[in-house]
Amino acid sequence: MADSRTQLPRPPSTRREAELALDRLVCDNRFTISVFFPLNGAVLLVASAMTWLPEPLAFNAFLILFGTLVMRSPLIVGVLPLVTRRVAFGVAALTGYAYAIEYTGITTGWPYGWFEYGIDLGPTVAGVPIGLPVFFIPLVMNAYLLCLLLLGDRARDTLVRLPVVIAMVLAMDVVLDPGAVALGFWEYYRLADGAIIFYGVPLSNYAGWVVSATIAVATLDWAFDREALLERLDATGFMLDDLVSFVILWGGINAWFGNWIPVAVAALFGIGLLRTERFDSRLFRLPRRLPWRS
Repeated sequence: MADSRTQLPRPPSTRREAELALDRLVCDNRFTISVFFPLNGAVLLVASAMTWLPEPLAFNAFLILFGTLVMRSPLIVGVLPLVTRRVAFGVAALTGYAYAIEYTGITTGWPYGWFEYGIDLGPTVAGVPIGLPVFFIPLVMNAYLLCLLLLGDRARDTLVRLPVVIAMVLAMDVVLDPGAVALGFWEYYRLADGAIIFYGVPLSNYAGWVVSATIAVATLDWAFDREALLERLDATGFMLDDLVSFVILWGGINAWFGNWIPVAVAALFGIGLLRTERFDSRLFRLPRRLPWRS
């Protein structure tokens, strides 16, 4: 008589098995992660800013962090097999740098200009949200990966690769900061007389981002093996889904508030994704080369 008991799946017993299980989980849920979550996130954030949501749903820190982690998951899972001691050290150093530069920013006004947080983004240490690296480092990594694909062989030249990635990180903040200010995430103050303001964001912020982006891009460039990144990008297909989420989430938020230049820049990122064949029908199905197949 056959055993009719339900056979529970065996949990992964090795790092490789865990990585393959995570690959399958992300692949099976690409639409939910990269379209459903950012669309709902945009609606909830706008509704919070417009005071349409009651407490505790309005700007709920847990929901913000949870949603961000879900949208980051394709990038995190994609990079996970490439994490060596060198990568771990680089990411740890960049994490420490992110906390340090943010603390410097809120206490001295350098390098971004004086600003303060307007909503609760979760637990903080010395006024800096603990989740800051989850917000910052993936932005730089997404820009880096997109540039590797768009530049092709030209990405081998450091003098081409690094300036292009830095410029792309700055362009991502052209999308992010106006949307965040419109929502009330943070606010700039002590603005100098005659300061040029771009959708509520002083130009000093972008000068600061040049500094931050340069250090972050150089660190990631040192830490990761570019050839391994390209191979992983080709094998998975989902590593840039976090950038799809970025376009949908922040493009939608900026459109609601009428920030049309940031919307146009977000659209350029969408075009870049189309050119890499990452932002197409493959979002709704598994890639041809499943990473868990031999």
